[in-house]
Amino acid sequence: MQVTETLNDGLKRGYSITLTAKELDAKVQEKLLEAQPEIAMKGFRKGKVPMALLRKQFGQRLMGEAMQETIDGALNSHLETSGDRPAAQPEVKMTNPDWKEGDDVEVSVAYERLPEVPAVDFAAISLTRLVVKAEDSAVDEALGNLAGTAKNFEDRKKGSKAKDGDQVVIDFVGRVDGEAFEGGTAEDYPLVLGSNSFIPGFEAGLVGVKAGEEKDVEVTFPDNYQAETLAGKAAVFTCTIKAVKEPKPAEINDDLAKQFGAEDLAALKVQIAERLEAEYNGASRAVAKRALLDALDKLVDFDLPSSLVDAEAGQIAHQLWHEENPEVHDHNHASVETTDEHRKLAVRRVKLGLLLADIGQKAEIKVTDAELTQAILNQARQYPGQERQFFEFVQQNAQVRQQMQAPIFEDKVVDHVFALANVTDVEATKEDLQKAVEALEEE
Repeated sequence: MQVTETLNDGLKRGYSITLTAKELDAKVQEKLLEAQPEIAMKGFRKGKVPMALLRKQFGQRLMGEAMQETIDGALNSHLETSGDRPAAQPEVKMTNPDWKEGDDVEVSVAYERLPEVPAVDFAAISLTRLVVKAEDSAVDEALGNLAGTAKNFEDRKKGSKAKDGDQVVIDFVGRVDGEAFEGGTAEDYPLVLGSNSFIPGFEAGLVGVKAGEEKDVEVTFPDNYQAETLAGKAAVFTCTIKAVKEPKPAEINDDLAKQFGAEDLAALKVQIAERLEAEYNGASRAVAKRALLDALDKLVDFDLPSSLVDAEAGQIAHQLWHEENPEVHDHNHASVETTDEHRKLAVRRVKLGLLLADIGQKAEIKVTDAELTQAILNQARQYPGQERQFFEFVQQNAQVRQQMQAPIFEDKVVDHVFALANVTDVEATKEDLQKAVEALEEE
């Protein structure tokens, strides 16, 4: 077999591989000899089928297998010897498509190799990290919000009209074409107006009612309503208003704390402060991470595989197009052109991705099975009732596991760099942190 270099330009490599007919025939013969002891044919005992008959029966199929295995072996041997790591799957194609048995096989191989990533002096990176403590005012604000979610409803003054946000207690009977339908009747039903828990128009039709009134509310079921017998049909709900109640925030006391699993109000305040500071720390880390990536982007420069940049730019352009056209949920649309801005962002992403991967590899950073399992479980909670199916789907799908593993790996590499860089903690206010986060979103 002959391997000849045909291209060496930057990261691009090209090779011509010639597999002689004699080599290919020898490989087929080897495969036939290996299979012969296990083959039985009519008129011959197992393992006694003549080689000429085996070649006639299986030669064509084995020829293709031998060709593929030999070329793959030559490519793998070349990559091992050269140390090249292709940025993407190498392009392999026959250059003599009119090949027939007895001819040499000629193949071209082309790929871009991953670049050598220069070492980084992490000590040359100086960063500030905002440290924000949970102030009493922030804790009190969060307590007020909790009390609002735990609100009670109290009867309004007699004769008061129901407003949006009020709770009305009603009996109702729904009818289509004058006939009551299954599931359209209830008694003492507590409905919060504006909660959108009923079909469109129902709650709006009860705004302004008073306790003791009876009112017919006319609505039309949506065309996509789950009950096909009601979809798209007009209905009239006869409602008896039994009470009109206004929302009252719960009192901030030990009883409220116990509703949220705390022993008392003091313990609840501690929990809230810890939660707030965890949120602050997360936001602060995001700001510091962006500053770190900016620093690395400026500090390091190396050649990038154009194939990776092109693919990333196309993905960015496609994602942004869908964000601008949210009504389109599939990919049946015209091709999206990439711009200089897309390519600029793609260059940054590809460079930082390769750099972080190299840093992680050199530092022997790994994502443990326990870390990946925890990430899968956390995401599975987003699918109530289907957690087991989601977990099994991820376990059986290597590509999905890799996608979930990537951000964990990146965060571990970032933490590794934080530990080696000059990071100064600076006390800040919640407002300072908010401004820093907003600055990130504007970029």
